[in-house]
Amino acid sequence: MPIRHRRLTIKTGNQRSRRLASRWADGYTKGMKTAISIPDKIYQGAERLARRTKRSRSRLYGDALREYLARHAPDEVTEAMNRACAEVGESPDPFVSSAAHRILEQSEW
Repeated sequence: MPIRHRRLTIKTGNQRSRRLASRWADGYTKGMKTAISIPDKIYQGAERLARRTKRSRSRLYGDALREYLARHAPDEVTEAMNRACAEVGESPDPFVSSAAHRILEQSEW
């Protein structure tokens, strides 16, 4: 049985950004519409999730894409972790350092 795909049009940005975008030169917009094709099963699952979480379809797809991009941008994750560590600061704990050292010695690299 062939997999059917649904074509969705997704728009981003709010009404204000679309109004502002219309002031720019042709071809440049802040809010973007795009068409994608997805298998019916994924579409139906997304529809159920949107209803259950009381979110619009656009919001659901935007949130999903944002999460996917964050997971696949390791440099941004590393930078965020570095910022968090810098905010907390370093206070060497002898017990933690000793335990970490023992664990690293026993680990196979």
